[in-house]
Amino acid sequence: MNNTALLSATDMSRKMATGELSSEQILDAVLEQISVCNGYVNAVVTLDESGARAQARRADEAYARGQSLGPLHGIPVTIKDSYETAGLLTTAGFPPLKKYVPDQDATPVARLKAAGAVIVGKTNLPVLAGDFQTRNPIFGRSNNPWDTARTPGGSTGGGAAAVATGMSALELGSDLGGSARLPAHYCGISSFKPSANRISLVGHITGSPVPGIRAGPSNLGFMAMPGVLTRSAADLPAAMNALAGRDARWADVPPFPLGGGPNEPMDALKGLRVAWTGGFPGVAVNADTGVAMRSAAQALQDAGCVVEECVPPGLDFAAAREGWGELTGSLMGAGLGLIPRTLFRWHIFMNGDRSDMKRGVVRGLGQSFSRFNQACRQRDETVVQIENFLQDWDIWLCPVASGPAFTHCKTGKPVVVDGQRVEYLKAAGGHTALFNFTGNPVLVLPVGFSGDGLPIGAQLVARRWGDDRLLSLAATFEDAIGTYRLPPMLASNIPI
Repeated sequence: MNNTALLSATDMSRKMATGELSSEQILDAVLEQISVCNGYVNAVVTLDESGARAQARRADEAYARGQSLGPLHGIPVTIKDSYETAGLLTTAGFPPLKKYVPDQDATPVARLKAAGAVIVGKTNLPVLAGDFQTRNPIFGRSNNPWDTARTPGGSTGGGAAAVATGMSALELGSDLGGSARLPAHYCGISSFKPSANRISLVGHITGSPVPGIRAGPSNLGFMAMPGVLTRSAADLPAAMNALAGRDARWADVPPFPLGGGPNEPMDALKGLRVAWTGGFPGVAVNADTGVAMRSAAQALQDAGCVVEECVPPGLDFAAAREGWGELTGSLMGAGLGLIPRTLFRWHIFMNGDRSDMKRGVVRGLGQSFSRFNQACRQRDETVVQIENFLQDWDIWLCPVASGPAFTHCKTGKPVVVDGQRVEYLKAAGGHTALFNFTGNPVLVLPVGFSGDGLPIGAQLVARRWGDDRLLSLAATFEDAIGTYRLPPMLASNIPI
């Protein structure tokens, strides 16, 4: 284990600024972690050592001249393999793209480079980022660093495992139904999903791409967003601000910074109003998750927050989950011809999941305009209900999933939650997809552990467009309710 590789990005930046470490030394530490850990978790699937060394050398030379390349100067980062990277293999886990090398960076990748980040390589994902587990026919399966018999989640599962084990300081992921938040929860790290349309997704491959055709703005843009995963919540503001801003290739992105300034003191939590729940109606959660939510709520109360257990009154959670499925299915299906759409619909229907979320996806793939319109109305109603609820509360604290990471299984197989069989999509995405449907910003932090020692995270949800305040408080919340801990394979110095 190399302790330098496990520093937060904030601490790496501080040590580079004082001359204690160089970017090349940090990169060497990260590469050492990859050589030790990657064979066990299979997280980094395309390594660009020569390119990373050139970028790290450039960062060190700039510092020697007294220049800064940006807020992520010299920081080693990884990129989910669904983002186009110029000159670097980009597969999205999709066999027709197994040799695809783009000639241009996705907008979020370009912005990380412009902020001074060092791109170490690409991380594993399910085919076309379409599962809550991480495996594909090109690179195989990724494993959870807390227990390699379990999934790291998906679809940013490789990235979460990489960050948790020090193979990266920061991961650029994406999130349509929880794809950045669920892996953070399963691997014991932090993540952030911004408000809808807040950051450009141009160059992110999803749906059914055609090899050689440049990925453009996603037709899932108002529900899918880039997300960032880190070991420390203090690293999130700089990363998210680096990604924000106008993109001429995607007109829906507003032309101003995301916000989120220096970390606020603990006193900032005094008087903050926090609603919390141990779980959403209709989605079972295990006892350990309920205990972790209650403990986090108590910790916030001890820090001076005004805390109450409640959910938005009258909110139809099942209708919102099904509405998310309908919009997801219809927007994905819009890019497919009739025969591929029909085959895809048959395939996902046959995987065994009978949840309201899956029902929505299947219906959406064959949706009429009137049904699409109804789903949009359901979304509008849900947005209004949650925004009205959050007029009385600054933060809504809730679970990320039904429980900690589950063992690797066939997609669609029910997940056992305290002896109860829960539909696959509900168990993994039943608490996260709601906030893609509504577009709220969400911070995920580790808040506890299950009885068998697996990490449990919590979602902290703010009002739409409240990203700046949530980011400013991220490290403050982390200090109050929970921080990153070494996975057993690192704590023992013996990978499992």
